[in-house]
Amino acid sequence: MSDKPVKVPGPDHPITVEKNPDRVVVKVAGQIVADTRDALSLQEANYPAVQYIPRKDVDLTQLERTDHESYCPYKGDASYYSILPGGEKTVNAVWTYENPYAPVADIKDHLAFYPDRVDSIEILAD
Repeated sequence: MSDKPVKVPGPDHPITVEKNPDRVVVKVAGQIVADTRDALSLQEANYPAVQYIPRKDVDLTQLERTDHESYCPYKGDASYYSILPGGEKTVNAVWTYENPYAPVADIKDHLAFYPDRVDSIEILAD
């Protein structure tokens, strides 16, 4: 039994997860690390939207899992990856919720990138 608090999104802290209709490309050290047309855009309260990219559209050979973890009472336990070509800047630059809580279950098997730790996260409209 976990003693971690669990919170449900609501009017005071809304969270929505919607398919992003645009192409999302993440670049690090001049290389494309992720390229998808299946990103999920997670909007949490008044924070900037976060693009969650399916694992199938991420070059996992450029990532290395780390021991870093964090916890969100709305989403669950997060695991982290570093992006190898990016060096120090990209340590723990990628996170994933492997067993997210039910309200955000759609982000399972998706990865998210810190915008300030990658060269770019481009959202390209058709």
